[in-house]
Parts: sequence; structure tokens; C-alpha cells
Amino acid sequence: MLPDDRGPAGRHYTAAVDVIARRSAMPAPLASLWTWHIRPGALERLTPPWDPVRVLARSANDVGEGTRVTLQVPVGPFHVTWVAEHRDVKPPHGFADVQIHGPFAHWIHWHEMAEDGPGTSTLEDRIEFDGPLGAPGRALARRLVAGRLPALLRYRHETLAADLAAHARVSDRPRLTVGITGASGMLGRALTHFLTTGGHRVVRFVRSQARIEPRPASDIDAVIDAPWDTARGFLQRDRLPRLDVVVHLAGAGVADKRWTASRMALIRDSRVEGTTTLARALAALDHPPEALLCASAIGFYGFDGAAPVDETAPAGRGFLAEVCRDWEAAADPARAAGIRVAHLRLGLVLSPAGGVLKAALLPFRAGLGGVIGSGTQGMSWVGLDDVLGAFYQAMYDRSLAGAINVTAPEPVSNRAFTEALGRALRRPTIVPVPPAGLRLLLGRQMADETALSSAWVRPARLEAAGFRFRHRTLDAALAHYLP
Repeated sequence: MLPDDRGPAGRHYTAAVDVIARRSAMPAPLASLWTWHIRPGALERLTPPWDPVRVLARSANDVGEGTRVTLQVPVGPFHVTWVAEHRDVKPPHGFADVQIHGPFAHWIHWHEMAEDGPGTSTLEDRIEFDGPLGAPGRALARRLVAGRLPALLRYRHETLAADLAAHARVSDRPRLTVGITGASGMLGRALTHFLTTGGHRVVRFVRSQARIEPRPASDIDAVIDAPWDTARGFLQRDRLPRLDVVVHLAGAGVADKRWTASRMALIRDSRVEGTTTLARALAALDHPPEALLCASAIGFYGFDGAAPVDETAPAGRGFLAEVCRDWEAAADPARAAGIRVAHLRLGLVLSPAGGVLKAALLPFRAGLGGVIGSGTQGMSWVGLDDVLGAFYQAMYDRSLAGAINVTAPEPVSNRAFTEALGRALRRPTIVPVPPAGLRLLLGRQMADETALSSAWVRPARLEAAGFRFRHRTLDAALAHYLP
């Protein structure tokens, strides 16, 4: 039996064949829930990383009656252009997204919001759909889409509830203007969307417009670009808005390519020289930011750790440890100018959109996953959203300066990681990866300091500051980030 197919304004649509719905309590008043949905970045924050949807165009700057959004959407192994129109817009109680052009004969996504109590509300997402071309298309739609929609709605509601709670914790603090280097990377994009949905303004330091995807019209007031050069600094300093905080994420990928002498030089120089230029440029501003939050890495502690370490541990040995030490020291000009500098030493960031998890998914889904080397080496992981949360807390918490480990409280062995990923994907993990093979493929130094490295890192300072992890255990993180 199908539910009533009238939306918030009573408009009637043809009944759909299939209906998938989810209703959840939200830790925010109704007005805040509605406002979050109409801010730039909302769709991107709600898009699961396993099914990336790209916004191609918007016809207007808000969620208004008849406004349209053009998307590139994955449907099975293909990507299709999808045009959705907002209808039955009734602030703050909800709206509908109706497919105008796309792969379905019928698609309506209702977003219905209601007050629940003091400071709380409820959200119900209801998707009604029917495949094209009658019975064959209906069967295909059910196979490709219906089985994944519950996971999509679960991800959306979990992410939204946690984001609303994070923003509510600083609701009495001013909204910030945040500069970001490396804004086109996985972490930079996610942080941008997290901040704009919280009402903050983002200034992306961009070296080339070609490196940044064109942004929708609705982002114009919330996201601006500042021309930047890693050797010369700000190219249009007079047009740079006053910055409250700068987040420094830029740097060449450590594991993207085999380590040659030139690649290692690029890894080091992109971090050390870029940080030096940024620190000097910020120190020279008439109104420097209150804080500079620099990404660093747990590679600081070396690659052969056998015991737990926290921020009091000294630098370890190896190429990455030397890079991290010099990388952090390069921010000294900002420190000397009175800017609060924090070095967020990131663990293995988990997201299907990039990093170690993305690299593991293909072989593991094919049943070819297995323990790397002995399997006893420590893996200090952290969910992507907890990385965003750590940067967010450091924006406001003035006690967070110097080294800050950004890892989950429960690091695991490689064997435990392998078994957990196999459980999450429902695949066997019986194909071991011998160290000799990795060293042949990557070179001994790169293999030993990346895939075969061991680190048991504790987030002592974050926990002392009362940081609230979304995912303290690996099983919980994988359940959230994988369908």
C-alpha cells in the first residue's frame, strides 16, 4: 500500500510504484534544520561518498518554488544528467525534488520537517520512484537503486544529525571567515561544505581556476576564491577579505606515485616551502588571522612504532618523519607574529572517496583482500568526518596549539583492519600481500614507510579537550562510510 502522495502544499502527483522512507529526530530546532538545507554545500554534505553526485548548475541561489538543479548522477555503472525541480516549497516545513529529466519514469523526493520539542525537530525523507519502459525498466530500477536507497538515507540522516550537533555546540560563537589551501582535495572539499552549511564563509586559496570545479551560483556569497602562489603568496592582497582562521591542507600526495628522488623532493618542497610562504604572507597582513591550522601527519613518529605514542613523543626516523618535522617548523613565521598555530597530525583518513580505504575497496570487493606483511603493524585510522570535527574544534578552542593527533581512540593492527573491512563488505580476506611484493612494486623505502609502516597513535590532546568522536571504533566507521 502506498502512502498519500500529496506533498506539504497538497499538490497531487501520480502514485509511484516503489517508496523508500526514513524518519529521524534531529538535534536542532525546526528553523535551524530548514536553514541548514538551503545553505550552499547541503547537497554535497548529504551525498554518500560511495555514490558521488556532481552539481553542474543551479537556476537560482536558494530553494525556491520552480528552481532547478542539474546533476551528474551515477546509476549503476553509468553517469546520467539529472534535472530536478523544487516544488511544494513551504518554509520551514519542507519541499520536494521532482525529476524533470533523468532515467526514471517517476521520481519525487520529499523532505518533510516538523517541530518535535524544545530545540529538536524531525526529518522525514521519502523517495517515490518508478523505472522507465514498464516492467523491464521497473525491475532494473529496483535492482540498481532500491537496494541502495536505505543506505543512502541512513548516511544522510546520520551525517546531518552529527553536523547539526557540531554546529549547535558553537551556536553562541561568531560565524567565521576561513581560508583554505588545498581546497580542491578530498578533505578541502568536505571541509568547505561542512563550513558553509554551518553558516561560515570560505575563502579558497587557488593557484589556478582550472584546478577548482566551477561553483554553483548559490555559493557566491559563501565561497570566494583568492588567487595564490606558493612562492609569492597572495596575488591580490588588497581584495582579500579579513580572515579569522586559515586551514592549510595543500601538499603533493605521499602515496600517489612511486618515490623517485624528484618525487620525494616534490613531497617535501610542496609542504615546507608552501607552508613557509603561507606563514610569512599571513604574518604580513594588516589583520592576521587568529589561528593557522596546518595539516601534518602521524608519519612524524616514524614508520616502525611498536608501542602507543601521544603528542609528547619525539620525531621518529625516516623520510616522512623528517618531512613532517620540517613541515611543522616552517610555520614559525606565523607563530612569531602571534598567530596561534596548530599542527593536526592526521592518521589514515577513511573515506571511499580517497586514501587507503578507496585503494582497498577494489581488491577487497573482488575477494582478493588480505593481510599485509605480518599483519601486526599498527594502523592509526580516523573517519573523514572526525577530521572535519577536529579542525572545527581547533578553530574555536584557543587551547589547541602545537601538535594535535587526529586519530580515532582505538588504533588496530593491520590484521584487525583487514578482518573488519572483510566483514563490512561481506567478502573473504584470504589473499595475503607479502612484503617482498610490495617492496618490488613500490620500492623498499616507500613500501616500508607507507603500506608496511606501523604506528599506534593516541589522540591524547583531543580527548583532553573533550572532543566528541563520531566514530570511535573501526566497525562503526566502516558501517557509516560503506553502503
